[in-house]
Amino acid sequence: MSEAIQRPEATEPHWPRWDYKTVWTNLSDTLARAKLYIDGSVDEESFTKGGRLDADFLREKVAINPTDTVLEIGCGVGRVGTHLAPHCRLWIGCDVSPNMVKFARERLVGVPNVELVETPGYDLAPIESASADMVYCIVVFCHIDEWDRYRYVEEAFRVLRPGGRLCVNNFNLCSDAGWAVFETLRKIHPTQRPPYIGKCSTPAELKEYLKRAGFGQIQTSENKEFVWVWGTKPA
Repeated sequence: MSEAIQRPEATEPHWPRWDYKTVWTNLSDTLARAKLYIDGSVDEESFTKGGRLDADFLREKVAINPTDTVLEIGCGVGRVGTHLAPHCRLWIGCDVSPNMVKFARERLVGVPNVELVETPGYDLAPIESASADMVYCIVVFCHIDEWDRYRYVEEAFRVLRPGGRLCVNNFNLCSDAGWAVFETLRKIHPTQRPPYIGKCSTPAELKEYLKRAGFGQIQTSENKEFVWVWGTKPA
């Protein structure tokens, strides 16, 4: 778990949690801080390895086809996208922070099949309906409230073509490792909790979002502190 999430800077302003654009634009004012708040480390080797592992999971469990248009919700600086873009027709990275989009564009400058889009903060409004084959959202749900998690699941359903897939994850409240995250974070005094503090999910919660939004063939996987859930938009 990110050290930045565990130990917020004492001098950091407490912006409203719901103002995702302000929060994440300020947290990503430099590339080093962006990487720190995404992955908990500024070490490039560790950062790259984590992105590759998440990309490998998506390719293995959810499938990425060479003809797919793949969209990431909360792409950050391209930690995962840099490993997925070579395996699809088009990779679209969406992020609420203009700084994240800028850094992602710089880091992926040599990759031809990449588009980067700044989003409003609560939806995927700039993305056309039925334009993607696969959507994923990794280590983002912990930073947003439950209603907004579901909103993004609904938005993913909208932008996916029939037969398209969605995959999301979050800290798993029902695992020992996920409970350890919960215990660590709950010890931060309520007046000191930063707006980006991680909030866990249960597998049932994430499955319910996908079911209510209309997805079928819903599957789950639990590894260490995370639960992953994915499903398919009916054809």
